[in-house]
Amino acid sequence: MYNQILFTNILRLLDERNMTKSELADKAGISVSFLSDLTNGKANPSLKVMELIAEALQTSLPELLEITDLDRATLAELAGGQVVNSLPEGFVRYTAILTEFQAFSVRQWDEQNRKRLLKRRVR
Repeated sequence: MYNQILFTNILRLLDERNMTKSELADKAGISVSFLSDLTNGKANPSLKVMELIAEALQTSLPELLEITDLDRATLAELAGGQVVNSLPEGFVRYTAILTEFQAFSVRQWDEQNRKRLLKRRVR
């Protein structure tokens, strides 16, 4: 299931960033053929490779694995009825296209919420 989420997100992010597989492979330090196999569901990346891809796409690894164009019903079906969520109840991740001003506001909210989540984990 996570491979499908991963390659769906990689392809979506490549499109959003107007980036080619070749450019991503160069930035991540992996071969284009491996990246092609990965985005076709034929390869299983290591955690290190997933981290390199996330960094090259300027996103976090959890977001690369959680955010997807697939709806929750499809995800649940792929996961055998269980959809894993790493966030506590009351928190969600959401992807949006924003103006610069809107993005500034959202970054402020994100920073506040991340601090709140860190405090919860420390307790």
